[in-house]
Amino acid sequence: MYELLLNIIEEIGYFALFLVLCLGLIGLPIPNEAVVMTGGALAESGVLLPLPAFIMTCLGICSAMTFGYSIGRFAGSKLSNWFSSKKNISKFVAKSEQLSERYGGYAICLSLCLPFLRHVTPYVMGLNRMPFKRFILFAYPSAFVWTLIYFIIGSIVGDQVQALSEHIYNYGIWMIYALAIIGLGLMAYKYIKGRSKKDQEHVERPM
Repeated sequence: MYELLLNIIEEIGYFALFLVLCLGLIGLPIPNEAVVMTGGALAESGVLLPLPAFIMTCLGICSAMTFGYSIGRFAGSKLSNWFSSKKNISKFVAKSEQLSERYGGYAICLSLCLPFLRHVTPYVMGLNRMPFKRFILFAYPSAFVWTLIYFIIGSIVGDQVQALSEHIYNYGIWMIYALAIIGLGLMAYKYIKGRSKKDQEHVERPM
């Protein structure tokens, strides 16, 4: 994957960073973290200029998030049934819905740190009719900070980007599992608490 990314950058330069991050939305097999860190590593080595490289990576993330939001906003009702029929997609949509209900717009910030959810959450926000100005308020600053962090990491680790990105990707997968377990635990706790309260009210109710 890393070699593929380098070949694309060699062919079309800075625009490759933007293009690959956009195509990541539809399943290009290169983690976003690897793309941004590669941009930082190449900027540090002098192959790319730092500012244009950073701008193109940041714009790539923002455009992908905006595209996902637009799909949810304008075509979400037509796609929701199709997504529901796909188990691999529907579970991430359900998790994004849970994050949205629990954290509101901050779910966009959290989802950037989680593989797959970072692509699905903007779609869910559009599907839920979040105003575009509110979406921008959460999405673009989060994308800027996220991109800056990984760009700096890439400039520090240099040619170790590939190995590090695999560790980060695996960490993100485990985070999704952890969130799922926590969510199920909270649901079970609320259910048990609700049943206990109903039983207590039934016992205390005068005959």
